[in-house]
Amino acid sequence: MMSGGGEVVCVTGASGYVASWLVKGLLHRGYTVKATVRDLRNRRGFAHLKALEGAKDRLHIFQANLTENGSFESIVDGCIAVFHTASPVVLSTTDPQGEVIEPAVKGTLNVLQSCSKAASVRRVIVTSSMVAVNYNRNYQGPDVVVDETWFSDPEYCRGNKRWYWLAKTLAEKAAWEYAQENKLNLVVLHPGFVIGPLLQPTLNTTSQLILNVLTGTQGFGDYQFVDVRDVARAHIQAFENPSAAGRYILVGTSITHSQLQHILHQLYPSLNLPTIGERNPTFQVSKQKAESLGIKFMPLEVSLKDTVESLMQQNFFKL
Repeated sequence: MMSGGGEVVCVTGASGYVASWLVKGLLHRGYTVKATVRDLRNRRGFAHLKALEGAKDRLHIFQANLTENGSFESIVDGCIAVFHTASPVVLSTTDPQGEVIEPAVKGTLNVLQSCSKAASVRRVIVTSSMVAVNYNRNYQGPDVVVDETWFSDPEYCRGNKRWYWLAKTLAEKAAWEYAQENKLNLVVLHPGFVIGPLLQPTLNTTSQLILNVLTGTQGFGDYQFVDVRDVARAHIQAFENPSAAGRYILVGTSITHSQLQHILHQLYPSLNLPTIGERNPTFQVSKQKAESLGIKFMPLEVSLKDTVESLMQQNFFKL
């Protein structure tokens, strides 16, 4: 699986945070990209994609609905790879089944079913999340190392009303079952808390949470950070590397909230953040499998600085 050469790939949910960087990377490597969005009438939502280098000649944007059967069939036909990033990121809802779980699970199966009908598709890369890995009753402590053998427990998610966690867990389970039954070449990526500069004009969930930290309105126990550019590169590597298989956790750094504050203070001494007591990280995360894919994670300080600078450049935040 070599890069570029005008070969055609598909990216679902292409206007999203991670997907935008993925489209940028794919165009840079010479691919022709079929990008799907929810609504072609919302031109502002994907204008940043059309402005990317190479987009004029090699980017084609289509409308597709996750829950509409067959919505992706004509789009993935002729593609050698499909990157399925589209999934609702909703952390609070009064309709978890309709707003989060069904679009995630049914949408994933809808895309995979379309891929299995397209003889051209060599591999499907699904974007999952760390929330489908570590949310269970397993003991977690500062010496525990979470790796790709871990799975979140659907009943534990349901019992704690972690609907996004549940949706990602069920969607991955459904994806593996379908891929095994239909002999589909599948790779699943599990990014942690994604940070880095924004290409899209709107605030995505993780950037909003970083903004809340900067303004002192929100604090967490600890974080498993990864740069959005590393996540995009990992997607491309997961396709181009012939030996890529199974699940890959994508986490560059695990730190506590107080450690995060310390780094932010070093980068921006004028920041006035509330004091939070020191504590140990909840767990560590293995990088071994991701690094075997050829991923070298960006330093956290670089990612954080680029995140803050991007938020300021787009007028979401002022020092």
